[in-house]
Amino acid sequence: MSAQPATVARLEITVDGRSVHAVPGTYLLKVLQEAGITIPTLCHHKDLTPTGNCRLCTCEIEVRGKKRLVTSCNYPVREPIAVATQSPRVQQHRKLLAEMYLGRWPRVPVIQEVARACGATDAERFRSELTDESPTACILCGHCVKACEEFIQERILDFAGRGIKRHLTMPYGEVDPHCIGCTSCAYVCPTGAIKIVDDLNGPVDPVLIRDHGMKINAEMATLDRSQCCMREVGTANIVDVMDAYDLLPVHNYRFGKHVDTPNIDSKRLRREFFTQKMPDGCWNGCSMACAKTIDGFELRTGPYRGQKVTVDGPEYETAAGAANMGCFDAEFLAEYNFYCDTYGIDTISFATTMAFVMEAYEAGVITKKHTGGKELRFGATSETLAVLHEMAAGSGFGVDVGKGVRWLKEKWVREYGADRAFLQDIGMEVKGLEYSEYVSKESLAQQAGYAMSNKGPQHDEAWLIFMDMVNNQIPSFEDKAEALYYFPLFRTWFGLMGLCKLIWNDVVPADNKKYRPQEAAKVPGHVLNFQKFFEGMTGIPLDEKTMIDQSARVHNLQRIMSYMLGRGTREHDMPPYRAVGPVTREEYESRQDRYDKQLVETVGVDIAGKSTEQKMALLREYREAQYNKVVDAAYERRGWTRNGVPTRERLRELGIDLPEIVAVVKDAW
Repeated sequence: MSAQPATVARLEITVDGRSVHAVPGTYLLKVLQEAGITIPTLCHHKDLTPTGNCRLCTCEIEVRGKKRLVTSCNYPVREPIAVATQSPRVQQHRKLLAEMYLGRWPRVPVIQEVARACGATDAERFRSELTDESPTACILCGHCVKACEEFIQERILDFAGRGIKRHLTMPYGEVDPHCIGCTSCAYVCPTGAIKIVDDLNGPVDPVLIRDHGMKINAEMATLDRSQCCMREVGTANIVDVMDAYDLLPVHNYRFGKHVDTPNIDSKRLRREFFTQKMPDGCWNGCSMACAKTIDGFELRTGPYRGQKVTVDGPEYETAAGAANMGCFDAEFLAEYNFYCDTYGIDTISFATTMAFVMEAYEAGVITKKHTGGKELRFGATSETLAVLHEMAAGSGFGVDVGKGVRWLKEKWVREYGADRAFLQDIGMEVKGLEYSEYVSKESLAQQAGYAMSNKGPQHDEAWLIFMDMVNNQIPSFEDKAEALYYFPLFRTWFGLMGLCKLIWNDVVPADNKKYRPQEAAKVPGHVLNFQKFFEGMTGIPLDEKTMIDQSARVHNLQRIMSYMLGRGTREHDMPPYRAVGPVTREEYESRQDRYDKQLVETVGVDIAGKSTEQKMALLREYREAQYNKVVDAAYERRGWTRNGVPTRERLRELGIDLPEIVAVVKDAW
């Protein structure tokens, strides 16, 4: 499995008599700039869609023997061409334009600079009643309009009037109440015509915050469409990716893909369900705007049956939860999303618990007698919704389901004589919390990240699948231990600071060629952005170690609290085997080539003549041993004992070796 980018074909064009290579579809101005050729421009901004307003970047091109002038900023190179950047015709054109700009805005520095570059010295030729002597005059470049539209996805600023009456305004010439003061417009203004008059939160250094915040805005505006499409479909884009990589939970995490996934993937949701084509209400001004909505959805069940409602989502975890239950029905997905939100029920815990119930039903652990007559097989959409409504009403089988996987396992063993080992293997919970919706079988780091999480298997501390499984960036136990140290602490930091982690790890800057979207978390520039947000707000410089230590104090206190509650030692960091490897024969045989190859090439087993059950036992022994090795390495890196308890030295290093804290864990040393 590989995530290596495909080789990109290149065109050869001629620029001022020399050969230059270009990626097909790239705008000519970018090609010229990358070739080291300086082209004058006023309206171009590297992070905004080109408009060709100022016409200064005009070049002369020759295509199949015919010459013409084009604005290079918005001319895509799609075939071999000859380009003249300084022909007499081009120079005359630029000089005339520069003199016109100089006549209207004679004291604006960027106008003066462009005029010098174009050889325009006559500031009087085009003087008129329109001449504005202000050095910070608006030059109608359109940067602010584009920034508002593309960074923040609003249209608060725009042009009004025609010809010489063209001017910048808000709707109806009044202050638009939708403007939240994000300052994107002021940031891209080349003249200072737009000024920031206050900073309501009183940051120590607002410029520092804006400098790094605008980098995130620019990355989302320019890269999201070609990488994750968060602005179009939100986190639902991950459904398609996980299914492609055999990582989408299907039928209680038994499988990683399904033929019916297109029924609930992001393409279907975008095409037929998502209606809110505008910035979401998660946070005003967010350049990602990843929350999506289904408007006018008519409910088929429950207390609001027949009513048309607005569904907030679905997000990836909710859609993947539907796959986990075998419910590949988008109408069901929207309904289960709405009612979980309305009832205040976590979609992840509900889906993981129901998937466990469904497998237990199909395995004969429970029957209709226990479910109140409901046939809870995988894919039972109406029965699943019935359980959800019962759960909310506090009646029927829904009461049992609402108590979660761990409680159900104990009840079924105690009252029905169920096989405890089997239920432990397939019951996807750790520390009493149900698993998030990813298949972790092929990622040792992900397995440990989930099970070692202080709060249980939620991916805020665990999302290492691509680094580990797909791109093989952390091959050794030491590498995995470092990732299992760094990622939980860095991601915890976001929660401590009230920041969204998605804008950290869901785009990759174009100049970081060695990273791909799934690896963006380690792009140094992304980490630096958040360090500078902290410094700009507080005035306190922050390096990576200080940043991580801030989280480490909280993370270790959480671990001590887990220990105090009886769930903070090694035995509680052991995952159900379903998270590590195949539990059932069907599971093994669904990936038999992969598992057989691992037994032969990695474990060194001769599998000739061995039954599936024998191979499963050998694979289990190997994988559980590997899991324990990575836990050993992770504990050592975290400064914990071999039983998973923070050591006195670690507490002292972090400055949290308070007597009352030490008293909780000293017996474990």
